[in-house]
Amino acid sequence: QVQLVESGGGLVQAGGSLRLSCAASGSIVGFNITGWYRQAPGKLRDLVASISSGGSTNYADSVKGRFTISRDNAKNTVYLQMNNLKPEDTAVYYCKLRELVLQRDYWGQGTQVTVSS
Repeated sequence: QVQLVESGGGLVQAGGSLRLSCAASGSIVGFNITGWYRQAPGKLRDLVASISSGGSTNYADSVKGRFTISRDNAKNTVYLQMNNLKPEDTAVYYCKLRELVLQRDYWGQGTQVTVSS
């Protein structure tokens, strides 16, 4: 069983920065992908960025050039550095880890990011 704990959310002014962390505990089996998702009120949960255990990254068009996803394998932690934040980035941010071999998904509890104009 894998548990994910997000941290780093908060309130920031437009143009500011935040760094989110997603710390994993437990036994992760095989190749995996960790993604950051966000969900604003009344909207669907969308993928923001993802990173594989091999280091390959993927970003939503809306955050390219502003957000950077990275991982520290020694700490079992994935980060999302968010720069030049905009009010439309306001949402609850969740991390999800997918074990591709076992086809299992694990979600964190979410962390609120609020960007004021």
